[in-house]
Amino acid sequence: MITHHLSDKLLMAYSAGSLPEAFNLAVATHIALCDECRARLASFDAVGGAILEQAQDEAFALQDGALAATLARIKAMPPVTKPTPRHAQTGVLPEPLAGYIGGDVETIRWRNIGGGVRQAILPTSKAATARMLYIPAGVAVPDHGHNGLEMTLVLQGAFADETARFGRGDIEIADEDLDHQPIAEPGEDCICLAVTDAPLKFRAILPRLAQPFLRI
Repeated sequence: MITHHLSDKLLMAYSAGSLPEAFNLAVATHIALCDECRARLASFDAVGGAILEQAQDEAFALQDGALAATLARIKAMPPVTKPTPRHAQTGVLPEPLAGYIGGDVETIRWRNIGGGVRQAILPTSKAATARMLYIPAGVAVPDHGHNGLEMTLVLQGAFADETARFGRGDIEIADEDLDHQPIAEPGEDCICLAVTDAPLKFRAILPRLAQPFLRI
């Protein structure tokens, strides 16, 4: 059962198309798992569509021939082929993350970052960073704070920190006010999608020294 959801602010920004690519990926992946947030997003989309339609009716008058010209441009565009999904929804990674990576967790190229923890940085725009995290069961990541926003979506296993427990589908939203040390639960290894728009603030010296090389 998912108990930690996206905020209205993030859902509205996603609906409006104003989030960086990395955050769009995290929101879309959570929505694929969460019926509640998917329903809330649909309501924001409906409101936004109604506002846009009203604004267009009031503020824009189409010139003669505008519709015909638009249809002609669409007809001249090359056909778009919908890619065949490479991953079933029964895997660890839901769509759209599985399609973004090109498969399930076995296709991820992990890089060791210490203490058994592994990461894989995903290619996104420079406005924010998206990474996959693999945290062995029972292992803690270094204690850290935040210079900006961090969203962590659990895809396998679970972790807990000073605030709560987060299982599959749960998303933790952390900002400058939160210092924490996530610890993977015993039993199943924890796999997460984490996105940030600023470097983390580590307390210990070793993580701070490694930070530029690990891009965290």
